[in-house]
Amino acid sequence: MITQEEVDKAIAFLGDVDEQADDRANRIYMDAYQKSLKALLMKEHDHGNSVAQQERDAYADPAYIKHLEAQKEATFRDEKSRFLREAAHATISCWQTQCANERGVR
Repeated sequence: MITQEEVDKAIAFLGDVDEQADDRANRIYMDAYQKSLKALLMKEHDHGNSVAQQERDAYADPAYIKHLEAQKEATFRDEKSRFLREAAHATISCWQTQCANERGVR
């Protein structure tokens, strides 16, 4: 049985969109910034090297690896928010069905 308290928590969670929006914005930014960072690092590793060598050096650069770790965290936070939103919607949906069944509505 889903309690009214659980439904209230689910509704409150769905209404608190600032943190969820921030998680999504961070993830989108990290995805976009990855291309800029690669370009900056390739330019830094130019030294007359071929594009392939610049790219290899950029991917191996500690700044790029650090970015990937931050991107992983941003993706985790965004996906966690998405899963929690889905769970909140499911809780509310189950509660609605439960209430309808209690009233004999089908």
